[in-house]
Amino acid sequence: MRESKTTAPPRYMGGFVLYKAHKVYLFCMTIAFTGGGTGGHFYPIIAIAEAVNDLVRERRFVAPKLYYLAPDSFDQKALFENGIIYIKIPAGKMRRYTSFRNITDLFITLAGTLSALFMLFRLYPDIVMSKGGYGSVPTVLAARLLGIPVIIHESDAKPGRANLLAAKWAAKIAISFESAAKFFPDKVQDKIARTGIPIRKALAEMKVEGARQYLGLEKELPTILILGGSQGAVRINDFILDNLVGLLQFTQIFHQTGRANYESVVGEGSVVGRDLPEEMKRRYKVIDYLEKDMRIALEAADLVISRAGSGSIFEIAAFGKPSILIPLPDWVAAGGHQEKNAREYRVNGAAVVIEEENLLPNLFLEELKTLLVNPAKLTAMSEAAKQFAKPDAALKLAQIILRMNRP
Repeated sequence: MRESKTTAPPRYMGGFVLYKAHKVYLFCMTIAFTGGGTGGHFYPIIAIAEAVNDLVRERRFVAPKLYYLAPDSFDQKALFENGIIYIKIPAGKMRRYTSFRNITDLFITLAGTLSALFMLFRLYPDIVMSKGGYGSVPTVLAARLLGIPVIIHESDAKPGRANLLAAKWAAKIAISFESAAKFFPDKVQDKIARTGIPIRKALAEMKVEGARQYLGLEKELPTILILGGSQGAVRINDFILDNLVGLLQFTQIFHQTGRANYESVVGEGSVVGRDLPEEMKRRYKVIDYLEKDMRIALEAADLVISRAGSGSIFEIAAFGKPSILIPLPDWVAAGGHQEKNAREYRVNGAAVVIEEENLLPNLFLEELKTLLVNPAKLTAMSEAAKQFAKPDAALKLAQIILRMNRP
């Protein structure tokens, strides 16, 4: 604890400041983050940590201690840049289909909970901030046993099982889609905050001059950005390759394949386009995964084709980009959350949704051409996307965390 003198009455901000005569006692807050093992869980945590660090510096509080407890570190560089210490906590998945691994993973989750109990008892954080997913379960259960307050954030229109479990004792529940609220019990409705999904500062700094030039794209030709999330989307990748020659007749494409799919897409793309003129070959750009360059790619795009993960939707909305969403079908995505995300997002006209079973070349190409030759339609979709965006989500969650710490 650090003591400082002041002549003005101190302003109460959570557990950071306590009144005592004319002295202010400043406490070093400890925050433990936890979440599943995808970019959709991980990068909102980074955005929240950025906002917490910014608020602490702005208000001249003692810098907090930040930890990330999860089965995998996902992005060591992002953790290091934000002063977050990674602690490995094992976690097992609970699959929605019959599998012997459901039994073995139950023991992994039990071992992870014991490990989390030990770590949280040693660190004893003021708050556990959970993004949900299987990777969060051991840490959230351990926090419950130790009486540590838990804040959960739900990204999807239909909450995942981990967050529905934690909601019963959560101190605060943050949601991104309005429809998510109805899935939580009546007794916790007063704890729900509508925040949206936190977006990293690297993406929030939206305007990028010369984005197309930077990416080697033509200035006048319509630009299509293909996104498949951190893991890529094999079905979308294959569909684009199958229709690549036709697409390059009237567009240029910047294609994010996912790290695991990059080599195969590059190889197949070179075979598909081998007879095309060099000018058309240059219209097809491929990258494995977009991190900080995501804002450049989004700035350059006229239209985005994407899965309907909540993180992708809110990033597209933040840049006000029209989109065609191709959600994972119910039998692939847990609880059909992508289809629910897509349906809620398209209500105000921000996107066109094509179910995977309807992803047919003629239908798709016709829809794409219709949009690209209709500037008024694209502008209306762009405005609808901006209205859906929640650019202050990270700040709201950081404020909730700082208000709820215990002295």
